[in-house]
Parts: sequence; structure tokens; C-alpha cells
Amino acid sequence: MAKHEKFQFADKEALRAKIAELDCNITLSEDSSALQNPVRVGSKTAPNRVAVLPMEGCDWTTEGSLTELAERRYLRFAKGGAGLLWWEACAIVPEGRANPLHMMLTAENAGVLAELLEKCNQTAAEQNGAGHKPINILQLTHAGRYSRPEGHKMTPIIPQHDPLLDPRAGIDDSYPVVTDEYLDSLPAHYVKAALLAQACGFDGVDIKACHRYLVSELLASHKRAGKYGGSFENRTRLLLDVVRAVRKAVSPDSIIATRLNITDAHPYPYGFGVQAEEGSMEYDPSEPLRLVKLLAEEGVQLICTSAGSPYYTNPYVPRPFDVGILGAPTPPEHPLEGAARLFALTRDVQQAVGAHIPVVGSGYSWLRELAPYVGAANIEAGSAGFMGLGRQSFAYPDAPRDILADGMNPQKVCIACSKCTQIMRDHGRTGCVIRDRELYAPLFKESREDAIQREKGE
Repeated sequence: MAKHEKFQFADKEALRAKIAELDCNITLSEDSSALQNPVRVGSKTAPNRVAVLPMEGCDWTTEGSLTELAERRYLRFAKGGAGLLWWEACAIVPEGRANPLHMMLTAENAGVLAELLEKCNQTAAEQNGAGHKPINILQLTHAGRYSRPEGHKMTPIIPQHDPLLDPRAGIDDSYPVVTDEYLDSLPAHYVKAALLAQACGFDGVDIKACHRYLVSELLASHKRAGKYGGSFENRTRLLLDVVRAVRKAVSPDSIIATRLNITDAHPYPYGFGVQAEEGSMEYDPSEPLRLVKLLAEEGVQLICTSAGSPYYTNPYVPRPFDVGILGAPTPPEHPLEGAARLFALTRDVQQAVGAHIPVVGSGYSWLRELAPYVGAANIEAGSAGFMGLGRQSFAYPDAPRDILADGMNPQKVCIACSKCTQIMRDHGRTGCVIRDRELYAPLFKESREDAIQREKGE
């Protein structure tokens, strides 16, 4: 591993030189034209290869319904011209919400969300051409270990005890593990949410299985007893059962997707996609690639890759950054090494499932205005189907349109400062504090002050 450094590349040649110095497996295309190509997803077509990744705003109502802040965010995404809008995590049950302002689709608010979706599609066409219709995917989730549906106190729903994560949640060995009966009940809730999403006009749903939320942690529940733990078949049971149930319930042209951790980078036997040796965090592709092939057989038509957990001691794994959240240690690797790892995971999955199932890659935001050249190279090589932008979408919602025109503006890009993440950690409503300063700088200050007061009161 090389020393961590901040982004400091004036052009493609400077970036290429650093890649060569680090011997990272990253290539750059001479232009970003590959991102302009449409791509088939199931029976639908995305107009280009740029995707907005699911980024939680923590800005819905306490009932999970729409606010002006959430509406503003999605209209900005739609205006930006991405071919794929992957909407943020939507809780399938109240107790599975990660925060009190977590999105939740219900019969009562479905009409409002349908109106927003229609407005987003109209905005996308008005700003990007009459034929521009992005694919809209709604992410369905259960927060599991990270459930916090009310107030500031976590109420974890855990599939197994983890000696590394339990202390962070303030729980010990006496804390109850979620029952098989509760897990048995969840596919019906996913189906209900998927049918509501279909009625609203979404093109499909994502069964979220990343970042160590409930379904993701189940994939790593080697120590759990019963039918949801131990063997590969048991640990993948809930994810595959949900996919089957949703596939059966929704219309044939509705897309089934999943955002999946390809490796947790979390010590075995508490991590998925790691070598089966006590304490190992080394990537082992055998189970993840076996799983994505099964998912494809069960009707999954779109996959988004990720890794790690932003809540563990290595938050740089899912997203390379310049500056971490308050108190975070400096990463032990260069951000380019982290980006190369994420690109390699996407390549592994794309090659495993075949070109007919596009895979959305992550890890691009740190590359700023040079990201499109890397994304285009990955697509040209058949290593990805889409280039996904997460934090970049908060900072620079118009990035897709600029990428497809004259290129990204360096004065508008995400600077990987982690302030958007810090707001979330402080239990506030999140966005870009730097590029959307007028709105989010006061919210950052408010949530930071509230967090400090809570810490003093403990």
C-alpha cells in the first residue's frame, strides 16, 4: 500500500503517471464518448451510461413521505441528464429505517411519490431532449444493525453477534438476535413495497444487499444458527427468496436489481467475500461470484457493486476520500488503490454475469473531472455497464450532462471532504456543504452543534 494523498492531478497525463507509479490497474480512455451510448436493462433502455447512485438525504418526513428538500434533490438529479437514477434507500418496514427521516413508501404517500417521479421524468426530458427518459430504480432496504427509526438511539436488529461491531452499538452477548420467524416475514414486505413502486411508475426495484445492512450482514452470518446462517445456501436464503417473490409479483418488464457488497473487507467469520481464515479481510471472489450468477438465474437484470461498510474502521473501502469524517484515521492506502479495487470488483461481476446484465460501478467520485475517462475505459473494456456517481451527484448534479457535452467543470466537482457523510453521522439532513453551501452549510453547522451537545450530555 502507498501513502495516502489528496487529489492533485492537473490532467490525464498526471493521473496516468501516478497510476503507473503505484502500479494500479486503472486505464483512461482518450475521450468519454463511450458514456454516451445507450444500454439495455431488461426490456428498457437507458439513454446513456452515467448513473446517479443511491444517496440518502435523511430529509423525508417522520412518516417517510416527501419534503421540499427531498423533492429539490431529485429534480436536480433528473435535470442533470443521467441515464440511470438509482433512488435512495426506502425502508420496507418502520423498524427497518436507518434514521427518523428515512424514506418509506406507503399506500398513503404513494400518490405524492408518483407525482414526483412524473415531474422528474418531465424535467429530464425538458432539460436533456424530448427522447431522454432515465431508468428509475427504487432501492428497498432494511437497516438491520443500523436501525434508528426514532430519536438518536440505535435500536439494532442483528442477525448474529459480531465482537467488532457490537460494542459500537452498545450491545453485548445478551442482546437478542433476530428470529427466523421475523426474517420469514420480510419477503412479503418487499413485495408490498415493490408493487407500490411499480404503481408509482418506477422501472424497477433494488433489493439492497450492501454496506452491512440486514440482508448484507446475513450474507456473512457464518456463526448464526438456523436456516439463515452457516452454509452459503442459508446465508443467501433471504436475498434469493426476496428476489423470487418480487419477480413473481411484479410485471415481467419491471427490472429487478441489487446493490451488492462484493466483499465486506471485514474479518472472517463475520465478513462476506473474504478468505475463510480466522480474522482474514482478504478478498475471496468465490462466494460473491457464485451468488451473482444465482441472482441472474432468478431474474436480476441490473447489479450495482460496492464493498465494505462506511460504519466500520475502514470507511475508505466503499468510497476513497481526501478527508474523512471527524476522528477517522488517515487511510493506510492511496485513494487510487481503493478506486482500483472497486473497479476490479465490478469487472469480476460483469465478467461473471455477462454483458446482457449491466453492472454499475462505483469509486469514481474521488477522481473528480477525470472520472469520465476512467469510466469510459472500463465500459470500453467490458468491465462495467455504467459509471456510477454517488457523492459527486450531491455536489454536481449536472455532471452527467456536462460529461456528455464538453466535460466536467473542475470548479463544480466533489472534493471528497466527507462533510456530506459527517452530517449523516451527526443525524442531520445531508447534501454538499461545499458546492451547495447556501443550503447545506447551515444544516452542517446545526447538526454538528446538536451532536456536540448530545456528546456533552452523555
